[in-house]
Amino acid sequence: MAVPLLQVRDLCCSFITRRGEVKAVDGVSFDIAEGESLGVVGESGSGKTMTALSMLRLFGPASKVRLSGQVLFEGRDLLRMSHKELRTVRGGRIGFVFQDPLTSLDPVVPVADQISEAISLHTSLGRKGARMRAIELMERVGLPNAASRADDLPNRFSGGMRQRIMIAIAISCNPKLLIADEATTALDATVQAQVLALMQDLRRDLGMAMMVISHDLGVIAAMCDTAQVMYAGRIAERAPVPTLLRSPAHPYSEALIRLVPKMDQMVHHRLRPIPGSPPSAIGFEPGCRFAPRCEYRHDRCDVMPDTRDVGGGQSAACWLVGTDREIAPTEVAS
Repeated sequence: MAVPLLQVRDLCCSFITRRGEVKAVDGVSFDIAEGESLGVVGESGSGKTMTALSMLRLFGPASKVRLSGQVLFEGRDLLRMSHKELRTVRGGRIGFVFQDPLTSLDPVVPVADQISEAISLHTSLGRKGARMRAIELMERVGLPNAASRADDLPNRFSGGMRQRIMIAIAISCNPKLLIADEATTALDATVQAQVLALMQDLRRDLGMAMMVISHDLGVIAAMCDTAQVMYAGRIAERAPVPTLLRSPAHPYSEALIRLVPKMDQMVHHRLRPIPGSPPSAIGFEPGCRFAPRCEYRHDRCDVMPDTRDVGGGQSAACWLVGTDREIAPTEVAS
């Protein structure tokens, strides 16, 4: 059996603050195979982005962070690498599309220079060769008049174009894994569809694995083979995307899917919001973290459930897995 490209084992990430220890990621384990697309979904603050940042240790120098666990990428533990070794992986073997293209790009550096920076760092191309490669990448991600716009500053581009520039930077060294963090946030529906189609084409052409982080189940349905639902720093459920959307095993997954508007519903149909709010990451209460908001809560939820196998690649951390609780099939439009 082939070894997965990425193996994350019991990953924990805490921030030491004046108010106490903030557990952003708490015991997360998952695999990504070569060429696989994994979707990570959940509410804001569920630990989606922090999982990706923890894997690559992308924290500011002033951050007081406590990391533990293993992140094996191509057999090497990213958490045990020196900063020099890790720099050869970031941007080279693993590309990262950050959440906000409006602030992730340097406003005073021409876009071609920002793309060629990673190329110069991770390849043997000289300055001229890196610039030519940058222009080729601008063309590849669908930026019109790439050669004449290579020296433009980011403010000369629309939000959708800036997102394409971010993708060009992320794929500039043909990474084995691309992490896309809310890559379509703040884009209108037409541009969002174009960016999603571009990422699908690049995944196919480059043979990349992908980790797609999103709060939008429609994006996950369109882009991913497997979905991972996160809540309060832990994995609530993992399943093939069609299985998750058809028959979620965790009440939190069910509640998220229920919030997606359906084309066949009446105009005045009211969505059922999830009651309450996510728990504070400082000093979690014992037991299942979703229990205070769960309509199926019972006494056993006072103890943290283990992840239980459902079958067919689906697993969930819930005491109700395997019971007679019925969840209605649901369709999500991509």
